[in-house]
Amino acid sequence: MRENGSSPMQRRSFLSAAGAGLTIGAIAAPAEPAALSQSADNTRWQPARHTQDDWLEKIPGQHRLVFDTTEPNGLSSALLYASNFYQANQADYGLQNNDLAVVIVTRHLSTPFGYNETIWAKYGEQFSNFVDRNKEPSKTNTYARQLNGVINRGTRVAVCRMASTAIAGSIARAGGTSQDEILKEIADNLLPNAQLVPAGIVAINRAQERGYTLVHAV
Repeated sequence: MRENGSSPMQRRSFLSAAGAGLTIGAIAAPAEPAALSQSADNTRWQPARHTQDDWLEKIPGQHRLVFDTTEPNGLSSALLYASNFYQANQADYGLQNNDLAVVIVTRHLSTPFGYNETIWAKYGEQFSNFVDRNKEPSKTNTYARQLNGVINRGTRVAVCRMASTAIAGSIARAGGTSQDEILKEIADNLLPNAQLVPAGIVAINRAQERGYTLVHAV
């Protein structure tokens, strides 16, 4: 007479099914780390965007380059490198000026070179103390011709407002005028294709966050 319960064959079938289930579970287990990894990718850091910096996106070009200049010699180097950048891309890649997005930041001691000749003729003697105390006062923007050369190819010039505010204050104290008035006069007399930015160092940061390669010109 057969006892109640599973037959040996039934028990073997159950164990085989259980073993298959364990195997399936072992294969499915790694799905959890993969899900965590995907979640981590979704929270990857992204730079914030601000409307004040949108001008960087409006410059046409497949390749982006920003020069950081803090003193006259650095600006001179940046102008040379910018010219080389345009020439090499045209000669060896067949690219045109509008294929390249180039920005030159004038900050600290190079700031006044972002101003036009009207401002230099009026306040140039005071700029000389700010730019280079070892040089004779000048009423001419030494780099205006070279700057206009790359500007004509599409280069944008970002002029530091923090430094310009300090310059305006110095002029105002010497002439007994208003700092705000002088700063407005400066803002109205920048080089073509130039604009005041909150600070040169901020413009460099924002440009890099928007895909511009940084060159520190010295």
